[in-house]
Amino acid sequence: MTPFDAAITFCYVRNLPEVARFYEQVLALPLVVDQGGCRIYQVAGGGYLGFCQRDPEPRPETVLLTLVTDDVEGWHDKLVAAGTPVDQAPKHSTEYSITHAFSRDPAGYRV
Repeated sequence: MTPFDAAITFCYVRNLPEVARFYEQVLALPLVVDQGGCRIYQVAGGGYLGFCQRDPEPRPETVLLTLVTDDVEGWHDKLVAAGTPVDQAPKHSTEYSITHAFSRDPAGYRV
C-alpha cells in the first residue's frame, strides 16, 4: 500500500486556454478542478496533471508528461489529425519493451 491517495504533476504554462483546449478536446481528459489560473485533469485512477498560468515563459524541456496506453498508434493518428506537433512517430523500444511516440502540447511540453 502506498502512503498517498493520488499524484498531481503541475506544469506552468503561458497560454492556459490553449493548453486547456488540447487536454480537454484533443486528449479528452476530464477536468476535475478549475481554479481559474490552474486546471487539474484526471489521467488515470489517482494520477492527475495540473496546468497553471504563469509568466515568465516556463521551461517545457525540463518535463516529460507520460500517458500510458495500449493504443500508441491510434493516439498518434489522433494527435496528427488534430494538428499537434509530433516529435517521433510510434516506435518500438527493445530496451524498455514498449512502443512509444512523442508529441508536444501547446505549451511545448513533451507528451
